[in-house]
Amino acid sequence: MTMEQRLLLAFVLMGGVIFLSQYLLPKPPQPAPQQKKAETAKKQETPAPVAATPVDTNATPAAAEKVEYPVFENGLYRVKFSNKGAVVLEWTLKAFKDADGKPLNLVSTANADLTGVHPFAYAFKDLKPAQELNDKLFAVVRTPEGIAFNYADASTVARKAFRFVDGKYLVEVDSSVAEKTVPITHSLVWRGGFGDHTVQKSYAAQFSVFLPPNDSSPTTYESAKAKDAPVVDAGNYVFAGLQDSFFAAVALPKPGQVVELTTLSDSLPYPPGSNEKLPHIGAGLGVAGRNQFTMYLGPKDLDLLEATDKRLVSLVDWGWFGWIGRPLFAALRWLDSTYVHNWGWSIIILTVLINLALVPLALSSMKSMKKMQSLQPQIQAINKKYEGIGFNDPRKKQQNEEVMALYNKHNVNPAGGCVPMLLQFPFFIGFYKVLNVAIELRGTPWYWVKDLSQPETLAVRILPLLMIGSQFYLQKMTPTSGMDPAQARMMLLMPLMMGFLFYNASSGLVLYWLTGNIVGIAKQLVFNKISSDTVSAPQPAPKKKGK
Repeated sequence: MTMEQRLLLAFVLMGGVIFLSQYLLPKPPQPAPQQKKAETAKKQETPAPVAATPVDTNATPAAAEKVEYPVFENGLYRVKFSNKGAVVLEWTLKAFKDADGKPLNLVSTANADLTGVHPFAYAFKDLKPAQELNDKLFAVVRTPEGIAFNYADASTVARKAFRFVDGKYLVEVDSSVAEKTVPITHSLVWRGGFGDHTVQKSYAAQFSVFLPPNDSSPTTYESAKAKDAPVVDAGNYVFAGLQDSFFAAVALPKPGQVVELTTLSDSLPYPPGSNEKLPHIGAGLGVAGRNQFTMYLGPKDLDLLEATDKRLVSLVDWGWFGWIGRPLFAALRWLDSTYVHNWGWSIIILTVLINLALVPLALSSMKSMKKMQSLQPQIQAINKKYEGIGFNDPRKKQQNEEVMALYNKHNVNPAGGCVPMLLQFPFFIGFYKVLNVAIELRGTPWYWVKDLSQPETLAVRILPLLMIGSQFYLQKMTPTSGMDPAQARMMLLMPLMMGFLFYNASSGLVLYWLTGNIVGIAKQLVFNKISSDTVSAPQPAPKKKGK
């Protein structure tokens, strides 16, 4: 199950506890009263791919005599290559840091060494060249815009070129292989995972991705999809490649150009160096003897994605509640850039504003819940009247009808106690997605928290413990008159359930919920003060005297 599905299930279960416990738990004779942007380049448009040039199948022998490690560097990248196989060893984004505070390398060097396959290595299907090109030493040709690699012998000719677009996260890739003038169909592969490998459970946030031309949202595959065998998809896709939560490496084929995406999975140690192995995503791109495409290889920044290709913004997955996640992010960014200049405090302020906007509904729900609790003596009397009957007994329907008639008479909503929680759910999921997909929040500190998009790095996480404590206090101070002790104890388990869900959640999400608890405590104090004067408990009808 995805995190969203688990959260939805948790909320449904908690709502069920509130609603059903009064019927399913044994009732005592008498009721017992109790009291959650790294700065980027300017918008620019996608350049046209490098013009195709024919493969020189009559080339003179070309190869290097020793291993070389050429480096290309510009304002955005530092890319380290090896001429052995013409592969990439490191692809570092200068503007971003990993969880260890080092410049972010999108390549897992350890995983590449274990698989023996480094990014942009050749992969062949049926027909293979006579030489194992991934082991050959290519001649290196440096240019101001990039690096090219050439290999040729008596029968095999291969070329691989990378041209970087200055000031943009774009690289034009041109790869060709021919054997005795016959083009050899091949792909270029990236294995062992992609993105920030230093965050917790990094493998779980990495996917292959492609967008068919008529779809509005991309298709993604997790590593488990290719656990038994590679999965091949081909088409004239808008883009195709790899992604994690905040970064993407996707090919942008020319209109009408068919590209083949092969999703791969490698079982590799996690954490690195451990004996436990977990599947890591990989992908191959290509479908011809000569593959030419422009790649976007950088952050999933909305402004940069839109400037490159408007359809690239679909890489940012806002989830089920995108209709609220997008405006939440816009509001957070506006608060941060205009007034607060601190993402943590922006989360707190926005949470307070949201809760204040929901005050009328929350008060109405509290009143409904209090009325329902005051009806408990009469509900228990009805339950006692039908005590011992089974769920299949026809009289069970009559019992439920009497209870509902009592609710209707006093204008009480039996699900009123669930309303505040249900109201928070879209905002909760919205904040969850914002904190997991907005590149601006990645690596943003707040006091002792190093990264609001990740769990705290302390041995004992402070925010989740504060959240559990505030949830307990809020639960204890909520009026429970008419609620039996067993039901009240079950309600007190909810903070532990929420703490279990939140302990490994992003710090920004925990901060959001903690702030909501604090606001809820303030609202409950006010409500408890005025409710005694505004809500009177309905009394059961007086009994008629016998003759």
